[in-house]
Amino acid sequence: MRRGDRLFEIIEILRRARSPISAETIGAELEVTKRTVYRDISALMAQRVPIRGEAGVGYVLEQGYHMPPLMLTSDEIEAAVLGAQWVQTRGEPDLVTAATSLIAKIAAVTPDTSQHFFVEPNTSVAPVAPSAEVFSASEIRCAIRERLKIALTYADGTGATTDRVIWPILVGYRDAGRIIAAWCELRQAFRYFRSDRIATAKVLTERIPRRMDILRREWRAAMDVERARFNTLSGKKESE
Repeated sequence: MRRGDRLFEIIEILRRARSPISAETIGAELEVTKRTVYRDISALMAQRVPIRGEAGVGYVLEQGYHMPPLMLTSDEIEAAVLGAQWVQTRGEPDLVTAATSLIAKIAAVTPDTSQHFFVEPNTSVAPVAPSAEVFSASEIRCAIRERLKIALTYADGTGATTDRVIWPILVGYRDAGRIIAAWCELRQAFRYFRSDRIATAKVLTERIPRRMDILRREWRAAMDVERARFNTLSGKKESE
């Protein structure tokens, strides 16, 4: 690993640490000696990187420190490009535009030596045929941001329809279609709704009467209970 890359990695290790971290621990992660870590820490402190601590005690990075833009590793660039490619092939038009803009912005501040990641990417994503949807993911995302309820007519697996009012929590993207996680007023429980089964939908002006962070925390807890119940039932079937 080049010294410049190693200095960057040391900052990232300190950034994610929640308590003082020793030179030995840093060295083990980077596969270098403690003496090398001591020298690198001294070099960073000489460059006015706000690191506190000393040998034998541990080091911490003061909060609020930001790296100069944009120091991305090769893997981070490829991850960003791959993610944007996925959105470009599966997202709605506004997200496709946003993904294209994101890649252009990253490329604009990336050194010339890494431009090949954008000109001829090492990754690709196979395109998929868009599923038939009457309610766009853009509308769902907007409703979530504005904390608005959604009224919809929903078909189950047999084709039977019911009218629902839901409190959308998040929209999950799949290769084909979307899934909305939401509180359902009809069932008085958290439910998942497939976008390709929505017959009609309308974003209401009525706001969700709960804070979104609380609602999501309750949803995650409910899903944990469901997973535990499923695992218990699966275990019983295997033992029979």
